Amino acid sequence: MRLRIDCAYDGADFSGWAAQPTLRTVQGTLEAALATALRVPEVRVTVAGRTDAGVHARGQVAHLDVDPDLVTSSAGRSTDPPLDALALRVDGILPPDLRVRRISEAPAGFDARFSAVWRRYAYRIADAQELADPLVRGHVLTWPRRLDLDAMNAASAPLVGLQDFAAFCKQREGATTVRTLLDLSWSRDEAGRAVGSVRADAFCHNMVRALVGSLIAVGEGRRPTTWPAEVMAGRRRDAGVRVVHAHGLTLEEVGYPDDTELAAQADRARAKREAIDA
Repeated sequence: MRLRIDCAYDGADFSGWAAQPTLRTVQGTLEAALATALRVPEVRVTVAGRTDAGVHARGQVAHLDVDPDLVTSSAGRSTDPPLDALALRVDGILPPDLRVRRISEAPAGFDARFSAVWRRYAYRIADAQELADPLVRGHVLTWPRRLDLDAMNAASAPLVGLQDFAAFCKQREGATTVRTLLDLSWSRDEAGRAVGSVRADAFCHNMVRALVGSLIAVGEGRRPTTWPAEVMAGRRRDAGVRVVHAHGLTLEEVGYPDDTELAAQADRARAKREAIDA
């Protein structure tokens, strides 16, 4: 059976999602806990989107293929449904900066990575002295100057759509930098902090943090509203684009189509990936 695992984590003390020898990663920590709970030597999970070192997640999604008998036996004497019992057992093994929110049986055709149609991130900034809050410093960037969100929204609008984001991505050999940015907007939350919400079919390495860095330059008046679009049109990294700190960024949500479309979406995304890698 295929399990869908919804999880959340504070990325501060993780070296990103992807498992790496000798480093503490989200994937490595989660897989170790799942293997212990299921009483097997090892397991391998597939994730919706790999997050970089220091980036947080509130709505990360992964999947795991497992023998149903292992799930049943792992419940032990628990009277809870086996998947609920498994989620509780895994949470009891995990450290406090990584939580499993739920474990459920995935619908037919579900693939955490390839069935996803979008990922949504938020970047939070405290841009005034009175907004600085030590209690949220781990996931909010403190910025010394007030930002003009109207200017940042004006600069964000031309970036939306199917475009080449090479100017905002750390290049990886053989990987495309073409993405569909579905929306990018700025508003203030209840506390008055600036929040950038960005949603795309997928993101390349450092893309969101570089976009935010260019928009901050607009928001504090150092660059005109046309500058980020001009940078993107250049299709190469611009020395003027600052990649902001990872800790202000959180993966909030992953979007999937209706259950009847999961397999078809996965086939389309997998074919596109294979074409890129060919």
